[in-house]
Order: sequence, then C-alpha cells, then structure tokens
Amino acid sequence: MAGWRDRFGGRIAVLLVGAAALLSIVAGIGGIITQPANRLPFVAMLPEGVSVLAGFTGAITGFLLLIAAYGLRRGLRAGWAVAIVLLPLTAAQGLVGSTVLGPPLLALSLAALLAVTINRRVFATELDLTTTQWASVAGLVGSLGYSTAGAYALADDFNNIATVTDAVYFSVVTASTVGYGDVTPTSPVAKWFAMSALVLNVAAFAVALGVLFTPLIEARLTNALGRMTDSDIDLLTDHVIVLGYGELTEPLIDELIDAGADFLVVTPDEAVARALRERDGVRVLTADPSDEEPLRRAKVGSARAVVAATNNDAEDALSILTARQLNPEVTIVAAATERENVNKLKRAGANTVISPATIGGHLLVESALGASDTEAVAERLLDDGDETER
Repeated sequence: MAGWRDRFGGRIAVLLVGAAALLSIVAGIGGIITQPANRLPFVAMLPEGVSVLAGFTGAITGFLLLIAAYGLRRGLRAGWAVAIVLLPLTAAQGLVGSTVLGPPLLALSLAALLAVTINRRVFATELDLTTTQWASVAGLVGSLGYSTAGAYALADDFNNIATVTDAVYFSVVTASTVGYGDVTPTSPVAKWFAMSALVLNVAAFAVALGVLFTPLIEARLTNALGRMTDSDIDLLTDHVIVLGYGELTEPLIDELIDAGADFLVVTPDEAVARALRERDGVRVLTADPSDEEPLRRAKVGSARAVVAATNNDAEDALSILTARQLNPEVTIVAAATERENVNKLKRAGANTVISPATIGGHLLVESALGASDTEAVAERLLDDGDETER
C-alpha cells in the first residue's frame, strides 16, 4: 500500500511541477510581450520595469523548472532540491509579472511545492555523474568565470562594459560564438584576453556538450535496440523483478500483466527484450540478472518480490544469490527445472521453490493410473489464481 502511495504521489508531484513550469513560461513571455493594463494593487506600487524583469526571469525559471521536472521523473534528489528552490520563486515572479496568470500560477506552484515536499522520500536517487562529466561541468563554469572576471577587470579596455552584467553578457556571447560586435576590445591586452576567452569558452562548451549529451544519445539508441534506460525505471517501487527469461517465464509474464502488477524483466537477450517491449510494452532491462549492478538499477532494494523461472537452474541460483545479498528481506520465488535442484535453490536464498515439471508429471501419472480428481485439482488451482486476481 505504501508503495502504491509513493508511486501515485510521485507522479502527481512530477505532473504538478511540469504544469507549473509550463504556466510560468507562458506567464513570463506574456508579461514581456504585453504589459497588464490593470495591475494588482501591491504590484502597481512597483516600477513598471519590475514587471518586465519578472516576466523575463519567470520564463527562464520556468525552463529551469522543466529540467527539475525531468529530474523528478527520474527520481533524482537533485531534481527535488531544485524544485524546492524554484517553485516559490516561480510563484512570486508570476504574481508580479502577470495579473491574469499570476494567481493560478501561485496556486499551482504552492500545490506542486506541497506535493514535492510530502513525497520527498520518493526522489532519493543520487545524481550519478562520472568524474569526466563533473570535470567538464567544472571546466565550463571555470571558463565562464574567467572570461567574466577578466572582462570586468579590463572594463576600461573594452567599449560598452561598465557593470558585471555587461561582463557576463560578453562572456556568454563569446562562448556561444555569437559575437554581436557591440562589445569589442580597444587595447592589445584586451584583444589577447578576448582571444584566450574565446578559445577557452568554445573548447569548454564543446567538451561539456559532448560529455554530457552523449550518454543521452546513447540512451535513445539503446532504447531503440530494446534496452532499458534509467528514465524507464523512474519511480519504480514495490514491483516484481523477473530474473531471466525462459519457457516458464512467458506464462508468468502473462499472469503479471493480467494482474496489473508493476514488474521488470532482467534478461541479457536483446532479441527477447525487443520482442517483449514491442509486443506488450513490458519493462525490460537488458543485462545479466546475476550481476549486482543491473539488480541495483532494477531497484531490488524496493521490490516486493523476485521471481526466477528460466530453464537453467544454475543461472537461476546465481541470480537468486545476488538478489538475496542485495535485499535480505525480499520474497524470492523460484521454479526448479530438475527436482534435485529444489534444495539448492532454497540454499541460494529462495523462500519458495516450485517444480512445475514435477507437479505436472505427478498429476499426469495420477490421472493415467485412474485417479479421477487430477483434472479437478488443476482446474481448482487455476480458479484460485483467478480469484486472487479479482
């Protein structure tokens, strides 16, 4: 029940933050294009330029809030922190910059803030950046800081640089290679500095874009190949993890689909992964189910149950052993292809081990030897399963 509340509350929080972001962008752009004729009483006391500034910054804040919503969708704690900071700011900016959309934006932002705060524990995934990615971000920030500080220090050697804002403007247009020509160096020292800032900023931007966006492009490619990305597992909790894929897994997946249960299949077979995703939209993680990292990605720590039901008892035992080590409390159910492997799978960590072949063989032999109730037993098992679903 708690897992259901977490999933529902987390999704509501993501939707509210995304809606607040979009409304903030619309309100901000509207405040820039047209000034409201009838401003709110306390807003009318402010200079008109404040409304324009609030609209401009409100649009920027809205775009940043969209990024935060994406982070929340992936369950990132960083996305939660950014949303907590931006939502009050977005509400204030919208209220100052627009009389029509201000109150709805304020109400929506407060509702989103409440939802995000209540569901804090859902967004617990740490931002996992590699050392190279952190270095690229640091290089980008450092290069922009260098060009901004240098331009401000050499303000007398540039035309149209008098404030920090002018220096930041010079830094951004230089880094983006736009170069409007309104800020130019007037001395040899300033020219050498401008050339160094241009080289550093362009290089930092190129490296940062490649390092930070390449994983996103690879994620799209792997998704097209039938693999699963981290964003597909977002907010997944209290779910069932199916380790491996075999003949026994197919009816098991059908039962989980009919029951409406959240589940994830972990299999190294890319062809199987593609088929499952294309046919039923099943969540599939293309990886070895006996490795620790894929099971961590599959959130085995918050799973309600783990099922191992392939045709290879040895591989199932390794997968069960790994899952048990990562989550000592999770319920693990296994299917043994060979009767002698039942105890082995239990020793590996399975709570319950069933041998479908043994049970089926026993019922068939009983029926062949004259028992009249074997078919009724099989039908009763199926009926019990249907009642459980209902």
